[in-house]
Amino acid sequence: MTRATTVRAVLAVAVLLVSVYITLTMSPRLGLDLQGGTRMVLQAKDSDTAKADRESTERTLEVLRQRIDSLGVAEPTLTRSGEDRIIVELPDVQDPRQAAEVLGKTAQLSFHAVQGPGTEQTGTDEEKSGAQGGPTLPDEQGGLLALGPPRLSGAGVKDATANFDAQQGAGWTVSLDFHKDAGKKWTELTGEAACNPVQDERRRVAIVLDGKVISSPQVDPSVGCEVGLPSGSTQITGSFSADEARDLALLIKGGALPVPVEIVEQRTVGPTLGAAAIDASARAALIGAAATALFITVMYRLFGALAALALAAYGVISYAALVVLGVTLTLPGLAGFVLAIGMAVDANVLVFERAREECADRPNRSLRSALTAGFRNAWSAVADSNVTTLIAAGLLFFLGSGPVKGFGVTLAIGVIASMFSALVIARALTEVAAGSKFVAAYRGVNGIARPGAVRTRLNARNPQLFRRPRRWLAVSAVLVAVAVAGILVRGVNLGVEFTGGRLVEYSTSRPVDVETARDAVAGAGFEDAEVTTAGDGDLSVRTGKLDNDGEHALRAALAEEGGETTKVRDELIGPSLGDELRRNALIALAVAVFVQLDYLAVRFRWTFAVASVGALVHDVVILVGAFAWLGRSVDGIFLAALLTVIGYSVNDSVVVFDRVRELWAKNRRTPVADVANRAVLQTVPRTVNTGMGALFILVALAVLGGDSLADFALALLIGICVGTYSSVMTAVPGALLLERSSKAPPPARKRGPGRKVTRQKRRDPLDNGARV
Repeated sequence: MTRATTVRAVLAVAVLLVSVYITLTMSPRLGLDLQGGTRMVLQAKDSDTAKADRESTERTLEVLRQRIDSLGVAEPTLTRSGEDRIIVELPDVQDPRQAAEVLGKTAQLSFHAVQGPGTEQTGTDEEKSGAQGGPTLPDEQGGLLALGPPRLSGAGVKDATANFDAQQGAGWTVSLDFHKDAGKKWTELTGEAACNPVQDERRRVAIVLDGKVISSPQVDPSVGCEVGLPSGSTQITGSFSADEARDLALLIKGGALPVPVEIVEQRTVGPTLGAAAIDASARAALIGAAATALFITVMYRLFGALAALALAAYGVISYAALVVLGVTLTLPGLAGFVLAIGMAVDANVLVFERAREECADRPNRSLRSALTAGFRNAWSAVADSNVTTLIAAGLLFFLGSGPVKGFGVTLAIGVIASMFSALVIARALTEVAAGSKFVAAYRGVNGIARPGAVRTRLNARNPQLFRRPRRWLAVSAVLVAVAVAGILVRGVNLGVEFTGGRLVEYSTSRPVDVETARDAVAGAGFEDAEVTTAGDGDLSVRTGKLDNDGEHALRAALAEEGGETTKVRDELIGPSLGDELRRNALIALAVAVFVQLDYLAVRFRWTFAVASVGALVHDVVILVGAFAWLGRSVDGIFLAALLTVIGYSVNDSVVVFDRVRELWAKNRRTPVADVANRAVLQTVPRTVNTGMGALFILVALAVLGGDSLADFALALLIGICVGTYSSVMTAVPGALLLERSSKAPPPARKRGPGRKVTRQKRRDPLDNGARV
């Protein structure tokens, strides 16, 4: 065993041991649909008596969403209820009182100049403040200092962070960084204060939060008159604890609430999905994962079995990473996590297929060297496909919010864990096996020494797929036209997250468990309704459009199980995927696509990049159109499936174009259509085997996972089938047509590792090497 193999084996064992320890000793954070959590109802008010309008409530909802993201609550749900109420659902929140305190604060921040001493007064701080007509500041003699009008508001703050200042002994402080225009105002304010003598009260600047002075620092003596402090040099001090400093920082950064809010209801709710649905999904996951492991073992024999072990290790490592990072696990997230196990086989399939090619080209080559060449040749495709996915995940995290941000975290963890699984764990296992004389001697055992059945048949027939690339593009255009027709004719059936709906709460005379209630509601014709338990055994039903006749039918269905049923609450609710969230999701997605386009253009060619993005758009339109024709609901779960399909489509295209680039660099005078045909035929075994690995799990989820995962699995089944087709029959013909109009030369040949390319000159026969 070589030194590199030993290092990989030791690293793999160490990471696995840590992951197993985390899995056994730490519990995951479960979402509201798996475990339940805290639900709050907030009332927005323009004043103590007047209600807020719809626009103010919507703006308040978006500020609250930013605060909750800063609190670290993953995948929260915020919905507008009526004109002036907001329903907040916080999964797995351990201290709802802290969340309530942060959500309820208006966080109106302002900065004032200290004008000078006022008159001494007695009474409470509130009475003193009221007498002055605004916030005041006590001086050292017990009097009050008058403050000028606000010079700068909290809207000008760009960032706020909590820091521990050990050098100055100030303890926990909050550092502020201002936007450009606000920074100028801050410099002007501090420059005016610096014109007063040192220790003069007028040299202070008052920082006021919600009408209360929280800090009044003196401008440093080193600051000159009319010079002022630059943006980024401001610290709020005030003997804060660590938690107080962090809460203050997130309040300031999250922004001020447009209107005050009052918490009118707070309760703990049960899970949206019952234990039966969770158990069914777990069984489907186990069966699908086992089928995938069996499939890869049959295809690659011993090395396939070792890859299956690496996939199991991938599952443990990625799960441990999710637990350590505190990512909230929801049912769609778990389904995506299970699907990622099936897709993580892709890197192993790429390596094994490249190793098979090495053995076919050089039959006498040793198994170990063929395997090493397989890892080396597959590296560029593995790296490019994973980098493009990481780019998308990072942008979704930084630009998105709510469930989009949570999906970005889960996606990034899955990508990193799958690369470690394939390039460290699987490589260590297969290299140890390749060093065995028994495995090397019996070629039918190892699984890579002989070409597979698909590769053998393709080599024998050698079909010419791209003599007329416009025909394939015409087929794709027809599919897109059918999908667009479905969107225009049938319309997109937006789910309750997009459209809003109705929330009705019932009290029954007899206890009814949530599973029985869910079956009764589904039997009444409301299969998509969300049924949860609320306080005191009440049942809460959330559904889409529901008229009064439908509500009576719903109540009658519950009465059959729970006896006398009384309606406790009935409200129209707004969409949880609000305008701001949808806009941020679309912006994040668009930026991710353009960044991927730039990356692929740099790594490959602009023609390949445009064709890959075109195939991606093709897949998205067809998937949305298919759901329109089927009348299926497009909701938050569908959004997660759509993002998964986008990542899968880009990965597939990258693998194909990586082979095109490699073969074209070796045969620069060969027509690009012939090169593309050969590249596609060589990558078909990888495409088929990777797709089959994912399909096993998806079919299991669709058949055994229950109604809660049916649409999710269906969307991914359609998306992966369409993505597999488009990566070959849409992206490649599109690139060929673009290459006809491109004048760029063929790609340069890659240098092998450790090789140095030198230009050979023709030797002059009169040159004997002498020098003058």
